[in-house]
Amino acid sequence: MSTLFSPSRIGKMTLKNRFVRSATWENMATEIGHMTDKLYSVYEELAKGEVGLIVTGYANIVAEEKPNAGMMGMYDDSFIAEYQKLTDLVHGYDSKIVMQLAYGGTKTTYNVGERVIFAPSAIAERGTQTMGKAMTKAEIDYIVKAFAEASRRAQESGFDGVEIHAAHTYLINQFLSPYYNQREDEYGGSLENRMRFLLEIYAEIRKLVGDDYPILVKLTASEFFDGGLTFADTRSICKTLESIGVDAIIISGNIHGNANTVVGEQFDGYTIQSEGYFREYGAVVSQEVNLPIITVGGLADICAIEELANSTNIQFFALSRPLLAEPQLIKRWKEGNAAEVDCERCSKCRTKRGNFCVVYKKRNAA
Repeated sequence: MSTLFSPSRIGKMTLKNRFVRSATWENMATEIGHMTDKLYSVYEELAKGEVGLIVTGYANIVAEEKPNAGMMGMYDDSFIAEYQKLTDLVHGYDSKIVMQLAYGGTKTTYNVGERVIFAPSAIAERGTQTMGKAMTKAEIDYIVKAFAEASRRAQESGFDGVEIHAAHTYLINQFLSPYYNQREDEYGGSLENRMRFLLEIYAEIRKLVGDDYPILVKLTASEFFDGGLTFADTRSICKTLESIGVDAIIISGNIHGNANTVVGEQFDGYTIQSEGYFREYGAVVSQEVNLPIITVGGLADICAIEELANSTNIQFFALSRPLLAEPQLIKRWKEGNAAEVDCERCSKCRTKRGNFCVVYKKRNAA
């Protein structure tokens, strides 16, 4: 059997295979972030489909900050019981589940003007043009502690670990970025200073969850524009994260809807690939740090994933849209059916009723 279906480890967590459902905003939680029957069903289908590790859609860590409608919450203890039901459900199918935690910041157009949105500096986000409030030291400390408390709740809820979302121009990514972070205090300037916010979050989480609880970090390979975070910066960040005890790193990007237009282009000396957008970046990092590297973005071909596993040190492979189209995809691959994934890459997954594959829904309703 392929090594892709052999047990593997992330820290103290043993996974039955090397496939990950990457964090996917489902837009199916209640207005204040609580679970719904539709959400339980989404995760049960993924677990039935033999996904080794499921990463939840991002969860907001403070009640007053929500970058999107229908996202999951983890900002107080009222969530613990319903998430215990979720983790028990997933564990019943021998899958593992990690909660992604995030502060969205200015990468949002949701309810802008109705809430205070934190940012490292008063610089508008390039895509949304949303402006945030430059954070004080007290506000930084508040968010650091909020990440830690949310992680403590995740552990009490039975999640197998947490993922810190430090990518995709969300708040932590902006602190890392020389474009968005124009601070003149200990959180700005040098890369060492720009990393400080992320490192403080990690340290505070580790205090509450202990040394053995898996903590993953999702990073942007590069911001792919002049003046932004470079791949050289990201490589340095990865080495620092290894040195402090992070259990795995996800190398992602922020190209989303632009994927088809930038495939084949070079950024920071490496090329965006059609199958595995950021595979070259992940391969480099996997040679430089001695911890599991997860690549995500544009993966849909089991043969290409197999080749990538055999030719690089990348250990885990994360998918999103293919699993929206085929929740049973990993099980099908395991059974030897390598037929083309039933995903049209039509980007119609986002609907007012939640984020799901409309093609899959129609086909199965027939």
